[in-house]
Amino acid sequence: MSGETVRIELRGLRAFGPHGVSEAEREVGRLIVLDIDLLVAECPAVADDELGGTIDYGAVARVASEVVTGTSCRTLEHLCGLIADRLEAEFSPDELEIRAAKTEPPIPEAIGEVAVVLRRPPR
Repeated sequence: MSGETVRIELRGLRAFGPHGVSEAEREVGRLIVLDIDLLVAECPAVADDELGGTIDYGAVARVASEVVTGTSCRTLEHLCGLIADRLEAEFSPDELEIRAAKTEPPIPEAIGEVAVVLRRPPR
């Protein structure tokens, strides 16, 4: 059974960082809400119940939060790319998808959030 595929999902990870198109928006900062999906093909933890055979979602949350709080991006697309790069380097998922949402964006229309989704298929 160790050959089973698992999708690890983190929903609603919230971190505050200096992101936005304008300098003023980056100065004030924005709440970024992340949804992250990581695919682990042939996940040994299904059979052996060992953390070493999967991806630690707590570590994923820490890394993603570090990217949001420790960088400054003009676009959510770039922020997603930076998060994806770190997650691939540290955890080697078989596939990943990141959704980054900015709540209450600085636009005149009444809108709850805007979001960008980056999907990296198997390589």
